[in-house]
Amino acid sequence: MSLVDSYRRRNKKPKPFPTTAPRTVELGAGSITTYTYGRDLYADMLAAIEGAQRQVLFESYIWKGDEVGEQFKQALADAAGRGVEVYCIYDGFANLVVSPLFKSFPPTMKVLRYPVYNAGWRFFDLRRYGRDHRKILVVDDAVGFVGGYNVGTAYATEWRDTHVRIDGPAVWDLKRAFADFWNLNRRRILGTSERPLLLEAAAQWESRIRVHRNVPRLWMFPIRGMYLEAISRASRNIWMTQAYFLPDQDFVDELVAAAQRGVDVRLLVPLKSNHVVADWVSRGYYAQLLRAGVRILRFKDAMVHAKTATVDGTWSTVGTANIDRLSLTGNYEINVEAIDEDFAQSLEEVFQLDQTNCLELTLHEWEARDLHRRFTEFLLTPFRPLL
Repeated sequence: MSLVDSYRRRNKKPKPFPTTAPRTVELGAGSITTYTYGRDLYADMLAAIEGAQRQVLFESYIWKGDEVGEQFKQALADAAGRGVEVYCIYDGFANLVVSPLFKSFPPTMKVLRYPVYNAGWRFFDLRRYGRDHRKILVVDDAVGFVGGYNVGTAYATEWRDTHVRIDGPAVWDLKRAFADFWNLNRRRILGTSERPLLLEAAAQWESRIRVHRNVPRLWMFPIRGMYLEAISRASRNIWMTQAYFLPDQDFVDELVAAAQRGVDVRLLVPLKSNHVVADWVSRGYYAQLLRAGVRILRFKDAMVHAKTATVDGTWSTVGTANIDRLSLTGNYEINVEAIDEDFAQSLEEVFQLDQTNCLELTLHEWEARDLHRRFTEFLLTPFRPLL
């Protein structure tokens, strides 16, 4: 499968794709800004780090040792050098191919590398096998960033992803999410001398934004329930963008039921993702969805890595969790849920623009697929629960 992935990417030059400029909407006592182009996002993230006065919390699943990765490393080191508290977390497994030299940090930075293998002698404790798939940046309790973007040069211009910037009271929920993960792992990874990351209580709550966290160590997976509740309540439309769509049957049943009661259900996925196995396995659900009236839109010329959804022009989510077993019942993930018409409208506009760069899959086209594709889907069916 890895060989097939490598072959598909060979000599493939990135092509331009439509994007929207960062858009900010007021939300309660704060605001939320949507990013769909990595270069715009990275510029604002680096500016926030460079303006930090007290504390920076940075967490990334993938942190490449390339030009963009070096820019973030230098910005964080500079902040620590001027007296700012800098905490960083990255996933060891996701960064195995990154040079050890890049992963050498100045002592002024506090860095937690989440281990490749985290179970120790507890081989059968499934709570300890989740990866840290989150992407968070919090600066000075004032601004927070979260979404699908990892940190690397290719993501700046070649991938279509979605991230949000949050200003206001909801930043506290992102800070608490970072601190809880740090404190859960600091002692065993960094040693008993490492003190916990202490937080004050938030001064106020933002009632229209909630931050949902999957925490496998605590057997806590609220993101799947968040999606299912929103889908089951939909009456007008469900527009969902997913990098890897490998749902369980209950999830498929909810989408089918929504389409059958007249909801406009649209699923936007990559035409060809960066993981061929995910592409082949996800197709096993297409027949049920298409027959129910779900529209399947395939984004061309670039990898769409976003994990977003909007329902009925009111409910929206942006985050790190894919619709697959690893994200919904396996990894450490974080999603922002917002109840706001203006934010939902901004995500709908993003979806409509993305749709102009898609090829729609029809039921006739799907049923006419060749024998090779049918055989591949059948062969991979037993592996659905593992992905």
